Amino acid sequence: MAKTKKLTPMADWLEISATEADWNKLGREEAIKMHNHLHLVRAFEEMVLEIDGQGLIHGPAHSSIGQEGGAIGSIAPLRPGDQVTGSHRGHHQFIAKALTYLDQGYADPLTTDLSDDIHLLLQKSLAEIMGLAQGFCKGRGGSMHLRWDKVGALGTNAIVGGGVPFATGAAWSKKRSGSDEVVFSYFGEGSAHIGSVPEAMNLAALWDLPVCFFIENNGFAVATTVEEETRETRVSSRGLAFGIPSFRVDGMDPVAVRVATEKALEIMRSGQGPTVIEAVLYRYFHHGGGIAASAFGYRSKEDEAKWRERDPLLVMLNGLKDRKWLDDEGDATIAARARNAMQKVASALTIEEGNKRTVIESLWPDTAMRDAGLRGDLSELDGLRFEEQEAFSGELAEVRFVDAVAEVMNRRMAEDDRIFCIGEDIHRLKGGTNGATKGLAEKYPDRIIPTPIAEAGFSGLAGGVAMAGIFRPVVELMYPDFALVAADQLFNQIGKARHMFGGDAAMPIVFRTKIAIGTGYGSQHSMDPAGLFAQWPGWRIVAPSTPFDYVGLMNSALACEDPVLVIEHVGLYNQKMPGPASDYDYYIPLGKAKVVREGQAMTILTYSAMVEESRKAVDALGLDAEIIDLRSLDRAGIDWDRIEASIKKTNNVVVVEQSPLTVSYGAMLTDELQRRFFDFLDQPVQRVHGGESSPSVSKVLERAAFAMAPEVEVQLRQMMIDTGRGDLVRA
Repeated sequence: MAKTKKLTPMADWLEISATEADWNKLGREEAIKMHNHLHLVRAFEEMVLEIDGQGLIHGPAHSSIGQEGGAIGSIAPLRPGDQVTGSHRGHHQFIAKALTYLDQGYADPLTTDLSDDIHLLLQKSLAEIMGLAQGFCKGRGGSMHLRWDKVGALGTNAIVGGGVPFATGAAWSKKRSGSDEVVFSYFGEGSAHIGSVPEAMNLAALWDLPVCFFIENNGFAVATTVEEETRETRVSSRGLAFGIPSFRVDGMDPVAVRVATEKALEIMRSGQGPTVIEAVLYRYFHHGGGIAASAFGYRSKEDEAKWRERDPLLVMLNGLKDRKWLDDEGDATIAARARNAMQKVASALTIEEGNKRTVIESLWPDTAMRDAGLRGDLSELDGLRFEEQEAFSGELAEVRFVDAVAEVMNRRMAEDDRIFCIGEDIHRLKGGTNGATKGLAEKYPDRIIPTPIAEAGFSGLAGGVAMAGIFRPVVELMYPDFALVAADQLFNQIGKARHMFGGDAAMPIVFRTKIAIGTGYGSQHSMDPAGLFAQWPGWRIVAPSTPFDYVGLMNSALACEDPVLVIEHVGLYNQKMPGPASDYDYYIPLGKAKVVREGQAMTILTYSAMVEESRKAVDALGLDAEIIDLRSLDRAGIDWDRIEASIKKTNNVVVVEQSPLTVSYGAMLTDELQRRFFDFLDQPVQRVHGGESSPSVSKVLERAAFAMAPEVEVQLRQMMIDTGRGDLVRA
């Protein structure tokens, strides 16, 4: 018979309740302040449902009515510099954090009017949910994307669990800055089962980050019960797997939540790392809108009535009454003040005609601002020293491409201690899997940060760091195919953040990755990411073809306030080409293509390793072709002026890329070229690309899957024949 030994978690898992001593410690003034905030949040949410019922909210309105106790109880003890992130059901947390920031000190709600600041908070919040221009995000975020950085509300999030890694990034920034401030990330029990959440928990525990994973367990993910979601329904247990102290508390009791929060704050502020709080509570209505869930058949009216008896407003009021700190008349006064405030807010945004409201027309956003703030204007690059290789003021030398990758990062890290690198294995193997971080771990041991295999977790963490605005992350995705593992963080979060939150939230982050076509790594390690990233808003993309260009473009990427993808190519790493001998401090503008070979018969648009492959093909044919190295590949970065000048001269254009037909950058570019320059073309825009499938491991099948100089040569010859100029190429 096997010998067994019972194992115990390395962290505590506790259920917490409030006692008389906790109420006495809280005191009358603070208790009434919390009760006032409960009423304000409740009145706000009731107005949201009223407005929604009149058809004035476009999209979902996820009510938090019933769940206010978790938000107020946990946010009341926070400091102004502490921060929160939330989920799609986040009105209560957003309002609570702003109230705690604005309502410092004590103003008796029984005798004092609400401040103008609080009135403005309520009005701008409702305006945002209605999609109006005066909202915190200019109407772009609506109910699910609320952000006010000034008060520490970093943003709520429509993707289940999607905002949690950002919270770990904000916490990383606080720890790195030497602050004892903390971050709370709010999400539902349904989010606890999505991959980005445990990845974030693991990183937070690994690096002792001051973040509380606050789980609002309301028992339902839309209409799916928690029992249908997981075997262990006490979801605070998730923290134990990562050694995180975890607490379970009655979320309908704001004071009990506050007690649990204070225990969590003691742990986090003392540098002991993250915590988990699971607040067991209840949402009174269906997933969205103001209809009871029982109307949809997945809850009973009896169950709803039972939970209504434990309304956090009643729990708080009864506690106040038991101690004779407040009576029913005082409660009614506070409630009426909150409801009156919301009536004023609604009147400032709508016109009432009988029982019907309509939005004041002038408050809608100007549609001309549709794309404004999608990315920055690059003014941060003004005044920098821009250089091109042909007129370089420094000394040139033959430089290995991969050495330039490492050296420019070394130079920037030496001068700017905000920059750090994060990724898998970047601290070992003499500079990662290809030597791109060679020597950096020895020079900057606390700024070359290795990660577990958790692309969603560390990509999102880096996004949170970038949005916090203190540090500048450089993230290595070992292979671009792994971007699909982190797709939500890259495309729904990092790429969309600036525009989604009103256009003002900078996202200074650089992702490095490599094209490994031709290395035998097969279908899941051989992607060219340009086509994927170019389809998503917010990203800037650069693909240098020489060491010289790499240095200048990387310097610009590191200075940019937008997310930038820097594409490297394994085929270039060990090639020696002209690069800086010692001057690594110049820049190359983002959005500026380069004519690397002038010609009259053909315009070739290409990038990365295919620049040299195109040159080989042109030389083999003896063709007078013009080759343009695009360098910047994102929609905002395409140098249309340079392209137009070339096409008007040659009247022929071909887009050359190495990768397969699928997820192709060339497809997007060809469409734009055809529509812009149709009148100047002697024939349709042509393309060179690989096959439909991604590369295989077999050497011969892999080579058949991508393009090189021979494929370019075949296409160029055919184009000349089709235009009756076949005599311009060698037989």
